[in-house]
Amino acid sequence: MIFEDWLRHRGLSDSSVLKYEGALSGAMSQWAIESGLIEGPLTSIQSHSRFEAIAKSLRNLPIYLERNERGHNMYNSALNKYSEYLAEGFDNDVESDIDKILSQSNATETETSTLLKTRIGQGSFRQKLIAYWKGCAVTGYKDCSLLVASHIKPWRASANSERLNYFNGLLLLPNLDRAFDSGLITFGESGTIILSPLLEYPDLLGVSEDMKVFLDDRHQPFMHFHRNEVFRAT
Repeated sequence: MIFEDWLRHRGLSDSSVLKYEGALSGAMSQWAIESGLIEGPLTSIQSHSRFEAIAKSLRNLPIYLERNERGHNMYNSALNKYSEYLAEGFDNDVESDIDKILSQSNATETETSTLLKTRIGQGSFRQKLIAYWKGCAVTGYKDCSLLVASHIKPWRASANSERLNYFNGLLLLPNLDRAFDSGLITFGESGTIILSPLLEYPDLLGVSEDMKVFLDDRHQPFMHFHRNEVFRAT
């Protein structure tokens, strides 16, 4: 779901949507670019932690302070709205998770390396998923160089042992991985796909209601968590 549609789903009027989106992609993006904070529009940022860092610096710019006061705090509200929007996609904030891994003082170098590789979908976790699924878990697509090692129970909600457990993983095409991580699709106990009402134009994304994944009993606890804690049912 794009930012504008997310705002509408939260009940904002079309005029408010245009105001917030315009402030982000227009004036504030220009200020941030001219100040060397970013090289593209603010709306191109998909990492919540990175956006928060940039927004903090942006809020200290003299032009921001002056225009935000003149605009009765509208620019600050726009930043907060986009931060909320990104926060709903917390499972995908790889940068923040990597920072946490690197900050673990009690982890050995080997443990840190293993967790880093697992978080970015490389190393033994990916290799085990390829060996198990032998292609996309949903479509059967075989070119594994194009497939993503996706956790079922999100990284942040998992213990280290669960993060490394390949039954907590699906090998997916990028479009399915993104929709799954964002809670816009999930799978029932029988493996049948379930589409969120928030998933717009699933056919354009290559998602159909007849898709299915064949789950082992050992997948079920992780998928149960995904259905109940990640999937966007409303």
